[in-house]
Amino acid sequence: MKLRLKKMAALVGMTVPALMLIGAGVNQAQAASETQEGNAYLQLMNEMGGNPADFNIDDGKKLWGEKRGPKNVSLEQCNLGLGPGVVKGAYAQLPRYFADTGKVQDLESRLVTCMETLQGFSAKDADKAPFAKEGGNASPLENIAMYVAHESDGMKIAIPQDNALEKQSYENGKKLFFYRAGPFNFSCAACHSESGKRIKISALPNLTNAEAAVSYATWPAYPNSQGVARTLEWRMLACERQQRWPAPKFTSRAVIDLITYMGVNSNGATLHTPTFKR
Repeated sequence: MKLRLKKMAALVGMTVPALMLIGAGVNQAQAASETQEGNAYLQLMNEMGGNPADFNIDDGKKLWGEKRGPKNVSLEQCNLGLGPGVVKGAYAQLPRYFADTGKVQDLESRLVTCMETLQGFSAKDADKAPFAKEGGNASPLENIAMYVAHESDGMKIAIPQDNALEKQSYENGKKLFFYRAGPFNFSCAACHSESGKRIKISALPNLTNAEAAVSYATWPAYPNSQGVARTLEWRMLACERQQRWPAPKFTSRAVIDLITYMGVNSNGATLHTPTFKR
């Protein structure tokens, strides 16, 4: 490679470092162009409508009203924070503290609680296989989450920070966001603490401020690369896998705290879900 550069440099009368800088500039310009084209593609897809996740929303709505579990009861009296059975706007205010569990819960963990208390599912059965395989069919829990989330589409994110545990969840999420670990000493902040960064052609939003809404406000989503609808819990799992961290347990405290941190930073932004992702 160096010999080739020396020959090229001799031909054009330039130094090798100067030639390498030109090559780097060309690569950066090409990457920036590809990122812009990729973003334009996603914008077009989202503007056209007809997201495949619409089928998940329909299935989730049916499951919400279907009598299931050992108690043969529906989820229509599930309290998602705004009162029993109130779905409209609930997702826009999650995660939040729930007095009956004494915990800060996100959407999926709260749905699991309702499946246990209302429908009689065991904890093991309630969150069994919560994530679909790539290209497979969404799980019942994912479908219900898609439906509930869509009921907040177009609403402002307003995740509360009134309770001491809600504030603690935010602070814990912030600490975890900057915590370095794993074989590569990665943290969430390694990719998401500066503006204008990208991996390959994928833009990396800064999640430490209001720019977090670029990502947070557009989940749940349908990533084309997955071929199946995905929730924010899955996105957290995928990020930690890419950091080579141990896979977190579904609805774990760490995942909920990270979601709280991102969500509070996104407060005031408008939810758009489901969207298309790469």
